[in-house]
Amino acid sequence: MLHLEICSPTALTESVVAVLGEEPTVTSLTVQRGAALRPIGDLVSADVPREAANAILHRVLETGVQQQGSIRVVPVATWVSRPAFDAMVEAPGASTDAIVWPQVVQRAYDDTELTWTYLAFMVMATLIAGIAIVLDSQILVIGAMVLGPEFGAIAALGVALLRRRRTLLQQAVRTLVIGFSVAMAITTLVSLAGRALGWVERSDLLAPGKATAFIYTPDRWSLVVSLIAGVAGVLSLTSGRTEGLAGVFISVTTIPAAANAALAVAFGLWSEVVGSSAQLAINVSGMALAGWATLWLRQAVWRRLGARGRGLRRPHDDPRGA
Repeated sequence: MLHLEICSPTALTESVVAVLGEEPTVTSLTVQRGAALRPIGDLVSADVPREAANAILHRVLETGVQQQGSIRVVPVATWVSRPAFDAMVEAPGASTDAIVWPQVVQRAYDDTELTWTYLAFMVMATLIAGIAIVLDSQILVIGAMVLGPEFGAIAALGVALLRRRRTLLQQAVRTLVIGFSVAMAITTLVSLAGRALGWVERSDLLAPGKATAFIYTPDRWSLVVSLIAGVAGVLSLTSGRTEGLAGVFISVTTIPAAANAALAVAFGLWSEVVGSSAQLAINVSGMALAGWATLWLRQAVWRRLGARGRGLRRPHDDPRGA
């Protein structure tokens, strides 16, 4: 269940209320006249099932209320209401499967913002991955994967392509390119310093039977894993269930590949530079492509549901409808 809070200019309040009042899945519709001071107007609130939110928000946006006022979409963790449960039964599909596009697009913009914090995490993750490669430690590789913040920007590529958001696409590409470039440049400098101090030697990277050799030796499974990870990651982000994201982070070798390329540059191991760069490109492009395809498929399936109700439960089957 989602709670809508709309700060509406007085002139648009009746249009907003009319839209919400016509929707059978809207419950707890409330209007507080004169409650808004900037802009001067009213506060309109309502509860809607997540699976009906896109259609309702689309109609509300057509009133233009967002141009002068605001629309807030707030997830409701716990609710007890017979009308609300009846509305969930009436709405097509399941809440977990629904994509609330305003939420998805906003999160995509947030995750692709190039900030000092983002760059700091990229640098730290890449440095840890570099240490993991030198020590041949898979545990440290996993730690670097989890620490890396790049997946949000990669997922945003799929969102931008599907929703035709040119600005978002440019922002995501810029964040990824600058983020990886800065992280790899700093890791290369640190590697050169370690080489000069004798802390890291060429043999550390060329030791036979290294457990981290997969980082710079991409194969067909690299693409398969990246595609599966892209699907899983986008499903986790758009459904609001992020339990699977940690598994996504440690399944693809974006950060470790960048770290190994930086180390290889410092020691002149150009074959490993090529292999690591290929691994990085495969993972990023595979996840972005899988994310786009997943979003496209979910959108197509959701549209096919149309106005059909779920018919999976009756109100008396759930204590929230009691």
